[in-house]
Amino acid sequence: MKLHEYQAKGIFSDAGIPTPRFELATDVDEVLAIAEETGYPVAIKAQVQVGGRGKAGGIKLVKDETEAREAATSILGMDLKGYTVDRVIVEEAIDFVDELYVGVTLDREVGRPVLMVSTEGGVDIEAVAERDPDAIARVHVDPAFGIHHYQARLAVYRAGIDRTVARDVASVLTTLYELFASRDATEIEINPLMLTSDGSVIAADAVMNIDEDALFRQPELAEMEEEATGDALERQANEVGLDYVRLDGNVGIIGNGAGLVMTTLDLVDHYGGSPANFLDIGGGARSDTVRNALELVFADENADAVVFNIFGGITRGDEVAQGINEAIEAFDELPKPVVVRIAGTKAAEGRELLNAERLIVAQTLEDAVQRAVEAAQEVRAA
Repeated sequence: MKLHEYQAKGIFSDAGIPTPRFELATDVDEVLAIAEETGYPVAIKAQVQVGGRGKAGGIKLVKDETEAREAATSILGMDLKGYTVDRVIVEEAIDFVDELYVGVTLDREVGRPVLMVSTEGGVDIEAVAERDPDAIARVHVDPAFGIHHYQARLAVYRAGIDRTVARDVASVLTTLYELFASRDATEIEINPLMLTSDGSVIAADAVMNIDEDALFRQPELAEMEEEATGDALERQANEVGLDYVRLDGNVGIIGNGAGLVMTTLDLVDHYGGSPANFLDIGGGARSDTVRNALELVFADENADAVVFNIFGGITRGDEVAQGINEAIEAFDELPKPVVVRIAGTKAAEGRELLNAERLIVAQTLEDAVQRAVEAAQEVRAA
């Protein structure tokens, strides 16, 4: 579960991490009232769970009411990488002299949490890691013993943080790890952690992702789940119990199994397409599950075609095919081309059952993905 910036900042602030003063707003009048109370200049920041908000026009620094009105009008309601912005935070502007990155995540290769610090804050940290891995200092923590203060100081030292603020940065990093462990986080970061002219550090941004399987022991965070799911389609998927993640491509993907769906995503990319979503319907072949999945992908304006990748293990291919046929009967006309590939148990029988007049039936996964990519390209070109 991804928290919004304002939710994560609230948790950071409660834990003692310095954050700017901010309030949430959902319309232009609220933005102006909060800005007036806060005092200009202020930052107006879109609350959607995507990176690169600033470059996409979702963050604006304004110095008076006229600029605030223009910024709020342009940001609220805008489409930001497939997400509609329905709320912003109005935040006091920070007079900073430098930007850092600090974070904690799980290093799956090592099997331990890792502290990360870099002097290259305020930019895409993944790009930094790819361009110059040594620009990010890393220190692993044994979860059995928890973090020791020297580990945070070591990460800060390795990153080359100025000694005048090193202690404060290490303190913030220690608190992040404690939140990471106590709140069952999978990722937690501040980018940027701003250094001010008076030598203070302030969390200008906040990212916190929670392990959904641990929400049963995080009741406070569980209450945030519905509000944290900012995308309407992802909320709809949660309501019907589907594992769905919206992406920004144009080929909708439905499969029965996370690994199978991930493989399909990779193949769509390989054949020149771009995935519109991750959607795992699990092992069931019920028509209502398939119909719910189709409705989700059909509702995504970015998806121009759909590929079903079904492997029959315990679930038989003919049962899945019957479920797909029953599901498409609910649609007078399919709004987008649907390509279906079935393999595994009773696959041949399943392909024979599929309604070939309304569906594109493929023999192999590669064929299915290529045909879906081509269909999406044709729709986009029309």
